[in-house]
Amino acid sequence: MEFVMLQDRMRIEGRSRRRSSMPGVRHRQCARRLRVLWVLLILAIQPATRVLADIHPVPLDKNTDPAKCLECHADKTKGKSVHSAMAMGCLSCHEIRVNKDVTRVKLITATPVSLCISCHADKKSADIQGTVHPPAVRDCLACHDPHSTDNKNQLLRPVSGGEKENLCLNCHQTGLHVPDGGSRHAALDMGCDTCHTIHKTGADPTAENKFHLTKSAPALCLDCHDAKDPGLQKAHQNQPFATANCLECHDPHQSSSPKLMAKFTHPPFAANSCDTCHAPAKDGKVVLTQADVKSLCVTCHDDQGKLIATAKVQHPGAMGDCTDCHSPHASNQPGLPKSDGVTICIGCHSDIGDLQKKAFHHQPAFGQGCATCHTPHGGDNDHLLRAAGNALCLECHGPDSVPQKLEAENLLTIFNGTVRLPGDYYQKNQVPILPLRFGLGHPVAYHPVSNVMDPTNQSKVKAQLSCLSCHQPHASAQPDLLVNDQANNMAFCDNCHKNRLNMNETTSPGK
Repeated sequence: MEFVMLQDRMRIEGRSRRRSSMPGVRHRQCARRLRVLWVLLILAIQPATRVLADIHPVPLDKNTDPAKCLECHADKTKGKSVHSAMAMGCLSCHEIRVNKDVTRVKLITATPVSLCISCHADKKSADIQGTVHPPAVRDCLACHDPHSTDNKNQLLRPVSGGEKENLCLNCHQTGLHVPDGGSRHAALDMGCDTCHTIHKTGADPTAENKFHLTKSAPALCLDCHDAKDPGLQKAHQNQPFATANCLECHDPHQSSSPKLMAKFTHPPFAANSCDTCHAPAKDGKVVLTQADVKSLCVTCHDDQGKLIATAKVQHPGAMGDCTDCHSPHASNQPGLPKSDGVTICIGCHSDIGDLQKKAFHHQPAFGQGCATCHTPHGGDNDHLLRAAGNALCLECHGPDSVPQKLEAENLLTIFNGTVRLPGDYYQKNQVPILPLRFGLGHPVAYHPVSNVMDPTNQSKVKAQLSCLSCHQPHASAQPDLLVNDQANNMAFCDNCHKNRLNMNETTSPGK
């Protein structure tokens, strides 16, 4: 460090006295020396931080017998649930390092999670397809004690009880804040493991895998609720419900409505007017008042029926039964989709679902929902897009983007009110607004974002250009969603700008 300081001093003294006497120069020189010292200090500290382990209070031999450890740490073997690795000895997980007169004890791996998966390989998140419980991805010790506890599976705390006792409630606030007039599932008091298993997941995007359920509904619900109970049958107006998906109507944890009803309900269902759609059940099966589902739905939703049938660009999925996508009774989403606005689409569009594996997502595509950009029933534009060309992207990102506020509902609307967004959508997602003027200004000043016309013939396109020339609409392996998963650097610009000495010399993307 002294040598570096001496070099710095020699460089400074080698400059002219005139330059050294200029206002602010001395201040900048001192600041630069301090920055160098800070960098060296950080570099010196970081390696030490990685290799340091706890200093053992007494000297040990590196091959100390586990029985010696238990003379002080006998509590690690006591409890109703003892880690099976304890029988293998302390050195199966720990190592003793002796350096001169200092004894340190550390794990045999760099991190606790890497140690755990050396035995529990089936829990390695990188090899699991589906939704992995977040603590299991990064830190097993967030939930488990590595030695012993009084709880099943060596959990730090039980998965039942109140907010201060229940381990799950460290992260999940489920059932703690039920609004007035709402309802709460009594099963919460039985413990979260009544319905959930911490590590269960799978490749299929089912509710069972996504929410780590012990089994799917309705089988899960029927473990506690008898379908033959006269009270339940009366509540369901003697319609056969034992084979239905209970989660289409009910929230399994808590609701702002009585009887755990989902947030949004179909008006006839909410009014208990089941006979609007249903005739009395026959042989334990549902009977509709019309010949088929679509004929029944269009008796009220004739406008949607006409749109589906006459749209310039038709959605094949909308041509089938309405209940392929919509719940006829209730949903937690507006419009009554059977699942969230992403899952409901990738059930058919698996190619788009595969893009979720990429590191960076376009928020509307995998957060807000596909219907932010696409019309689900039919439309006038290719790919069922809500607007053609750049107009689609500039609805949110353009300088003239002005979402309309619905103050009473704390919502924003775009695309002439056809799409609703949360009131804090732009702030929460840090939606970038491009400083465009006359179709220029992104990614740098005067850079065009649309077709560049030939200056000698304004009816001729010199270079084709649109938002999709540079960006992918769904996901990318790199930030900024650049095409072909490319990084944001000059190499990407070289795709069009072949001559870095003359950036005006370009070729159309892909040529």
